[in-house]
Amino acid sequence: MTTALPTTSALETLRTVFGYDEFRGEQAAIIDSVVSGGDALVLMPTGAGKSLCYQVPALVRPGTGVVISPLIALMQDQVDALAALGVRAAFLNSTQSLDQRRDVEAAYVAGELDLLYLAPERLSVPSTLQLLDRGTIALFAIDEAHCVSSWGHDFRPDYLLLTVLGERWPDVPRIALTATATAATSSEIAHRLHLDRARRFVASFDRPNIEYRIVPKDNPRAQLLTLLRSEHEGDAGIVYCLSRKSVEETAAYLTKNGITALPYHAGLDAGVRAWNQARFLREPGLVMTATIAFGMGIDKPDVRFVAHLDLPKSVEGYYQETGRAGRDGAPATAWLAYGLADVVQQRRMIDGSEGDAAHRRRLGQHLDAMLALCETVECRRVQLLAYFGQDSEACGNCDTCTTQPQTWDGTIAAQKVLSAVVRLDQRGQRYGAGHIVDILLGNATPRVTQLDHTTLSVFGIGSELDAAGWRGVVRQLLARRLLAVSADGYGTLELTESSGDVLRGEREVALRTEAPTSARKRSSGSGRKAKGDEIPLDAAGEALFERLRGWRAATAKEAGLPAYVVFHDATLRQVAAEAPTTLDALAGVSGIGAGKLDKWGTSVLEVVAG
Repeated sequence: MTTALPTTSALETLRTVFGYDEFRGEQAAIIDSVVSGGDALVLMPTGAGKSLCYQVPALVRPGTGVVISPLIALMQDQVDALAALGVRAAFLNSTQSLDQRRDVEAAYVAGELDLLYLAPERLSVPSTLQLLDRGTIALFAIDEAHCVSSWGHDFRPDYLLLTVLGERWPDVPRIALTATATAATSSEIAHRLHLDRARRFVASFDRPNIEYRIVPKDNPRAQLLTLLRSEHEGDAGIVYCLSRKSVEETAAYLTKNGITALPYHAGLDAGVRAWNQARFLREPGLVMTATIAFGMGIDKPDVRFVAHLDLPKSVEGYYQETGRAGRDGAPATAWLAYGLADVVQQRRMIDGSEGDAAHRRRLGQHLDAMLALCETVECRRVQLLAYFGQDSEACGNCDTCTTQPQTWDGTIAAQKVLSAVVRLDQRGQRYGAGHIVDILLGNATPRVTQLDHTTLSVFGIGSELDAAGWRGVVRQLLARRLLAVSADGYGTLELTESSGDVLRGEREVALRTEAPTSARKRSSGSGRKAKGDEIPLDAAGEALFERLRGWRAATAKEAGLPAYVVFHDATLRQVAAEAPTTLDALAGVSGIGAGKLDKWGTSVLEVVAG
């Protein structure tokens, strides 16, 4: 434990503890509200500094800030990062021994903790509530608050227990925070946590440093490999896959091709998951292939890309996952490979999901919004931000901005696909997209011949497109609900209520021209292009920066910490630019607070001195 921090002003705490001169965006207003005893509901994107919104008030207000977090696997890292700042932090969870828990409990009761992290399920244990009663609580911070939403992509039933906080400690301010919530989800969070009267803060959802790209899927692992080799050689990144099997196969494929990749999914042994996560956080340039079980709360700033090999189920999930790239503000890539099979698979999963019709309808709405983002010919960022209720202008840093998609009149092509479905239905038959494409192309495959489908009036009428082109037409019809996946569990196709309008010529269908599937060259707004506000260095400065990075790597390894917990790259670049010679001068560098100056200041000066 370090010595107690004095109760002081929020800005002074920011400067002395965290090493920053000023708050960003809404941080100051949020912190002032909580410091004065008010409740707050905060929607702020990943990398915008949500944690400061409860850490600073916890240090300013008397008592211990209690943080409710679902991230048991990351609590040790969170506590280590705070300890590096000189903040007295601890956690209570199932990974600890009885003696360890008793030590933490004693420190809390004695007023020797600034922050205490708890998992939500611990609040169902009466002894935990009794423990909290024995100390002084500065505030309750409910992190990842979207987990309380029953319609959310990370629903945690234990979050429903958190109403006890306001009921048992009505005078203790509560702050709920999330990076991902629509207006409807925000209202549900407020209702379920009894924060209806809380002041709401909504920061911009825009992450301008992330370049959004969605490409037609064609051998996605090979496409991914091309992307990494051409644009992200040696970069850290995350690759999301839908299934555990795909996670492991993708990790093996990348490793076989010279890119060190680690798997992560809920089916792996807990020790393996923990080890792989620790390696990803601490070692440079590793790629994590994972299901959505990985990523929430990951504070690694230099993730340069997030790739999806399968279609996310919702825009919220997509935004949350891609937001793990570029937390340091430097350019990053969000890349998604998307194809017809994704649409069919997601529709089938919705039809087979548990829950009533309203639940399936809501899942369908989430998927529709995700499909609209994939199929848009407008700026992807404009559409993404509009989903969260934010107006914006074309960004110039997404694929639809840098290479404007073309559209074509696909009405006749759509009618041909729908007519094929009708002709099969007249025979009491339903088939999937592949079979319908064979019929349109006139492919007399053994199956087509055996079923006598060569005699259909639509057989061979689609020679104007190739197989990939017809799959694109089917995909876009599915995305617009002009065609549907049958609820028979086999992925067969059927008409919708809107199909008739197209067949009768009462509705035109503009289709997006299929783009090449190969990874294109990096656009001017992405990749390793320097940020506009990045500190320029001459040759000597770059050499010093690399020496500082080498020192940081050795220091972090010795301390068992991720490198970014010691210092971020931006801090080291400023040190390299200014070459300070005294501790007072070093203290003026952004990101160097009193705790880090005391721990590592002298060593940094020695590196600078050469």
